Amino acid sequence: SFYTRRCITEDLSWSLVTVPPLTELCLQQIVHNFEKNPILNHLLPEHQKKVVDRLSTSLPLTVTANIVSHEDYWKRCCMERWQVCDVSNYGSSWKRMFFERHVENILKFFIPNSTDPKQVLELIPLCKGYVRKLEIDQFLPPLRVDQKEESHDLSDTEDDAELSEVYMHHYNLKDLITALPHLQELHLTYGVKSCGMNFEWSLFNFTELDCSNLAAAVKMCRNLKVFKLTRSKVDDDKIKLLARNLQHHPCLLELDLSHNLIRDHGAQALGKLISHSKLETLDLCNNQICHLGAQALAQGLAESSTLTSLNLRLNFVEDKGGEAIGRALLTNASLKSLHLGSNNLSEPTAAVFSQVLAQNATLTSISFSCNHLGLGGGKQLLEGLANNKTLTELDLRHAEVEQETDFLIHEIVWANREAARLGSLQHPTTEPL
Repeated sequence: SFYTRRCITEDLSWSLVTVPPLTELCLQQIVHNFEKNPILNHLLPEHQKKVVDRLSTSLPLTVTANIVSHEDYWKRCCMERWQVCDVSNYGSSWKRMFFERHVENILKFFIPNSTDPKQVLELIPLCKGYVRKLEIDQFLPPLRVDQKEESHDLSDTEDDAELSEVYMHHYNLKDLITALPHLQELHLTYGVKSCGMNFEWSLFNFTELDCSNLAAAVKMCRNLKVFKLTRSKVDDDKIKLLARNLQHHPCLLELDLSHNLIRDHGAQALGKLISHSKLETLDLCNNQICHLGAQALAQGLAESSTLTSLNLRLNFVEDKGGEAIGRALLTNASLKSLHLGSNNLSEPTAAVFSQVLAQNATLTSISFSCNHLGLGGGKQLLEGLANNKTLTELDLRHAEVEQETDFLIHEIVWANREAARLGSLQHPTTEPL
């Protein structure tokens, strides 16, 4: 007789599916021991992904930096650490974002004479393959040992900055930035972001030693394309030193020195830099440049074949300076964008620029906002624009130009802009193969 034997197991939910395969157990073990034995590169691609997805973001960078290249892992590291993460600012690379921001954080809170410099130097072999841009918007001064033994309270005077300069040298970037082969952009601001009740002028000192250290370091960053040193009380002496070091830089294309204390002597050094370098963009917004400085910049502009953008907004160049820049543009054939807003310019400058607009075929954008061009100045610009086909932007807000003149100028500029737009649609620029 034949009969079916029924097996009743104690666990009704038991199934062979619940038994993890040996591969899975091995991968779990690899994850568990990853810090001691990171054998990621010996695994198959699908197994690598499984391991990386389970790795802790708190593993030491000495383990993960040069072994884990999977973007998903670095995305987790970034998202867990920072609330706002726009990866498009980092060439769409999460790994690059992580290392750039990690280095920036260490530098922003580095206290000379207190923080161990090894903290930065140990990072170099880990981050040097990924850092292309550094933005450091504060530098902390050393801790003061003698908390004001003198009874004189000078904490809120400029004199205090000089008295305590000896205490105020900041971290020297040289060892770090000269060891980053891919560094292309450097944005620096010397100051303290949230000093609260401990405000002293000296917290915002960019000292002579800081300047000479930085000048030497930037000179050695041979791949640097963009250098920004803003809101750092950079004066003529310091800018002369920096300009001298940048004069023969092989790659530098953009220099931003806005919101500093640069006067005519500093502008003279920058005029020389314009004529001797490959610089394309120079931003000197909100400095203290008068007509002599503007004349020196104009001379550099007349000799430059690379500068495409010059920003002199919020300076004091006046008509002597404005006319000099205009005359330089009668021969210069590279500048495309010029900002002369808020420079106390009036009709004589407009008269020279009337000639520029009639002759120059390179300029596409000019701003004369917040000047005193007046009715006559506006009419002269309109005359100059009669046959101009290249200017697509002319800002005359608060320039005291007659409304009808402004309207007619706007019509010409708008027509140029439309023609340029249609031209670019018909002849899209193709990259050379």
